[in-house]
Amino acid sequence: MARSIYIFDTTLRDGEQAPGCSMNLPEKIDVARRLEKLRVDVMEAGFPASSPGDLESVKAIAGIVKDSSVAGLCRSLEKDIDAAREALAPAVQPRVHIFLATSPVHMEYKLKMTPDQVLETTAAAVRYAKKFCSDIEFSAEDAFRSDPDFVCRVFGAAITAGAVTVNFPDTVGYAMTEEFGDRIRYIKEHTPGMDRARLSVHCHNDLGLAVANSLAAVRNGADQVECTINGLGERAGNASLEEIVMSLRVRKDLFDADTRIDAAQIYAASRLVTQVTGVKVQPNKAVVGENAFVHEAGIHQHGVLANRATYEIMTPESVGIPKNRAANRMVLGKHSGRHAFEERLKELGLQAEGPLLQQVFAQFKDLADKKKTVSDRDIEALVMGAVASVPETWTLDHWAVNTGSALGASGTIRLRYKDGQAKKMVMLGDGPVHAIFQAINRIIGKDPELELYEIGAITGDASAQGETMVKISWEGRRWNGRGISTDIIESSIKAYLAAINAMEWEFAAGAGQRTAAEGAAPL
Repeated sequence: MARSIYIFDTTLRDGEQAPGCSMNLPEKIDVARRLEKLRVDVMEAGFPASSPGDLESVKAIAGIVKDSSVAGLCRSLEKDIDAAREALAPAVQPRVHIFLATSPVHMEYKLKMTPDQVLETTAAAVRYAKKFCSDIEFSAEDAFRSDPDFVCRVFGAAITAGAVTVNFPDTVGYAMTEEFGDRIRYIKEHTPGMDRARLSVHCHNDLGLAVANSLAAVRNGADQVECTINGLGERAGNASLEEIVMSLRVRKDLFDADTRIDAAQIYAASRLVTQVTGVKVQPNKAVVGENAFVHEAGIHQHGVLANRATYEIMTPESVGIPKNRAANRMVLGKHSGRHAFEERLKELGLQAEGPLLQQVFAQFKDLADKKKTVSDRDIEALVMGAVASVPETWTLDHWAVNTGSALGASGTIRLRYKDGQAKKMVMLGDGPVHAIFQAINRIIGKDPELELYEIGAITGDASAQGETMVKISWEGRRWNGRGISTDIIESSIKAYLAAINAMEWEFAAGAGQRTAAEGAAPL
């Protein structure tokens, strides 16, 4: 019988720590629901002690998710554990995740602790957390660059104190695959009490080996893999959930192990994370990239037409990519009815009910009036744009631009505030988009920095919708915005306003300030 490998997803914590990848609360909740539908065993919802906003988001997710464990990360400090206790109080299956560094360089220069002090602190922190939570995980930060025997002692102390999972991270992505597998086997065989706990791994991708090292760990006895959707994470990212899951599934003959993940939900999860973070997946990304199931070479096309197994080791459908998406067929237009639209949503793995369904269907009909046919990507963009929105402080009422080689550029925009009051502004700029953005800044009374502005086409046809991604920053915080329209100026305005509204909503909710603890958890 195949071993069951636990999937610990940390997209909402380690993934969000990646520069420019912060999510607002509605976006985090939407991702959490998608992770639950994906059937991850554990989702790490955040680092509650890092800020009041993080604590509240973990609490909100803990109150919603039922089928997966919800974890909160803590340093080995009672105040961090208390914050996790508060945040995880609503959870059906709470997990407290405690970490402390064990490598010589971290102990000497960051912690300023002796090995004996690390041992004592580990045991004390786990014992304290165990008073109110039965599911305790302990992580030895920078474990791979630590003395293996010392890690075994620390893990033994954690298990004795009540930890039921011990995690061995390659925090800086330093390990080579064979030596990482050997190290996991050594830890498994030499840790006192290891038979009473699961052994987990958390690999970073600095040398491009996070997935390979995680799989080597599974072959050598690891019980849990920590990973993120699309491999999102600090620096070069983390091990990619979709690559790990499908590697185990495709090569059962080698691993004799599997997960409980519903692989048919992988593509939808990947697309959602892309939308809410604004971080696109490269076209040749394994499993979920746009080219993952595309065959251009003639000999490949001939083989696939004869039998897909000639060049495909898994099918698009197995990871949730609709068959007609892989064949690039467009199937819906302005004469399509609501029933056909709902069926298409189900096939795409998208959820929309009640008022949301009415809103998206109305937008679909408007788009169908502008385009001859509406593609799956168009539909996906409509739904993704609707589900992760925050309350709108500002809404677009009217816009116009005037530009030309001899004219310069001017932008006119009228926005409506949440109280119904309309404000209009005209500004000059280096181009039409710059002029409009300057006008918006003048209306809202703030001048955030535009860190990223990116335009792409959702489909490749001449009537394609433009998709704009922006990132703005203000007072040390960042927000993402996304907009779609058949007019690229309008898509730019929508994206910028989405980011502005996220900023206004967070500051109004009092979540704009973070404490010094933020960023202190680079497992």
